[in-house]
Amino acid sequence: MKTILITGAGGVVGTYLRQELAGKYALRLSDIRRLKPAAGETFVQGDIANLNDMLRATKGVDAFVHLGGYSVEGAWKDILNANIVGCYNAFEAARRNGVKRVLFATSNHAVGFYRRDQVIDHRVYIKPDSRYGVSKVFGEALGSLYADKYGMEVFCMRIGNVGTAPIDKRRLSIWISPRDFAQLVTIGIEHPDIRFEIVYGVSNNRRSWYDNANAVRLGYRPADDSEAFAAEVLAREQPGDARAEVYQGGAFVHSEAIENPTPVPRRRTSKVKPRAAKKKGGSTAKLKATRKTPRVED
Repeated sequence: MKTILITGAGGVVGTYLRQELAGKYALRLSDIRRLKPAAGETFVQGDIANLNDMLRATKGVDAFVHLGGYSVEGAWKDILNANIVGCYNAFEAARRNGVKRVLFATSNHAVGFYRRDQVIDHRVYIKPDSRYGVSKVFGEALGSLYADKYGMEVFCMRIGNVGTAPIDKRRLSIWISPRDFAQLVTIGIEHPDIRFEIVYGVSNNRRSWYDNANAVRLGYRPADDSEAFAAEVLAREQPGDARAEVYQGGAFVHSEAIENPTPVPRRRTSKVKPRAAKKKGGSTAKLKATRKTPRVED
């Protein structure tokens, strides 16, 4: 049985994926939060912003599903630590430990400034809608580098929205069910001919903005369609921001920050007792306590 590492395993997407892959693989979970592993799972606590943590987590695994990171638009320092530094650490740790297959959770927000009246495929020029989207473009570019320069096998999934049902009109176009997402991940793990691929993580939605022919070429056959929920969703839909309604990225095209669905526990900073230091002439002065900047990771 293959051992598969999932970073960000405590997040919404990671939780769904664990449930769907249970029993199919030996799952190694990693997250900045402490998780309780279920049967067939092991847990390695780690911060993706720390390369040593990622080296521990990636050692001895057959494939690596990188879901860890800051999952919404936010402050640049948070995006930088988790999605830029953290993404580099993930790929570099995998390379050093000889992990050939990496599945990278990129996002629809890498191309969120395309209009909703356009259908796009995996070959379009990138048009990120946010700092978050920029970080996902970085991850795709980094994956391309590691595939070409180091011979790694990289599967980039531009995920729409994973859930048991779409919750609004926009998500009718980008929704993916947990079982369809697990099917896509399984293709990313098992397909023998992956070198560097970009696919869209969406179900077979008739309202989709994506031509997902590249995923179909690799064997993806999504079972679900958001249309089953359309009547209920549209009945409760309220008018939104006019600009957001034009673009595929929705609120990301104008928001500076979006509430994190899985808030990150910030590391506690312990107070350091001031020490006495001698001054010239024998008097003493208190030294200022130092504090570490907390890291953020989803």
